[in-house]
Parts: sequence; C-alpha cells; structure tokens
Amino acid sequence: MSAICLAAGLLLAPVGEAVTLRWTHSIQKTLWEEDYRVVGRALIVDSARIRGTGAGMEVPDGAAFHDGAWHYRPALPPLPVVHLRHSPYVAPYTLCAAGVCRSAPEWLPGLPDDAILSLQPCPTAGGDDRAPAKVVTMPR
Repeated sequence: MSAICLAAGLLLAPVGEAVTLRWTHSIQKTLWEEDYRVVGRALIVDSARIRGTGAGMEVPDGAAFHDGAWHYRPALPPLPVVHLRHSPYVAPYTLCAAGVCRSAPEWLPGLPDDAILSLQPCPTAGGDDRAPAKVVTMPR
C-alpha cells in the first residue's frame, strides 16, 4: 500500500498508509473527521464523521448517529489531491496515522502561518517532478 503525504511549498512529510484528517469548524467549533487511503495514485475517502450540525453543516444523506457523531461515507470519486488552507485564524488541521496524531505544523516544521496544504499520495521512487523538494521526517 502507498503512503499519504502532507505537503506545503517545498515541505513534504509522509504521514501514513491510512490517515484520519481532523479539523474544527471555524464557527460552530464542531469536530469533523475524514478517513483516507491511497488507491493507485489517488485518495479514497472511506468514511467521515461530524460531531454536530449548524452553520451549513447539515447531516449528510444516509448518515447514522452513534458514539456522539454522525457517521457517513462521502460520495466522492478518487481524488488526486486534497487542498487545505492553513491559517493563523483557525485551529490547524490534525492528521492521525497508526495511532499517532499531530497538527499540520508538527508534521511540517517550518510551515508558514498562512499556507496551502496538500494531502496526496507520496511521490514514487521513480520520481515525480511535481513533488516538493524537502522531505521532512518525523520520529515515530
């Protein structure tokens, strides 16, 4: 199985083979979570959870409420990349893999306060000219 990387500019951090992306809604302060894995050269969203509703956060069709959250599977095609906005005005995204959770700035030391993040399959050993140049490695 291929790994998922978090990238911003010239920074690149391998996160894991299966990743949970977490963030807090900027207005409702409600936790959202999405579970990703790599298939081919794309990301698949296996499942998602929302811990509340309001301010444009309607319960998705087919969602089931249990363990304090609405659980559902987003109807999305395979995604080559997921772009995220890192901003000093909201809490940072958190990525969890293999039981380890870190904020985006912890995964990418030196991350600017305002940046576009990319969640994507990691570049292959054969080379990927679009890949960021500096690989960040984190102790496990």
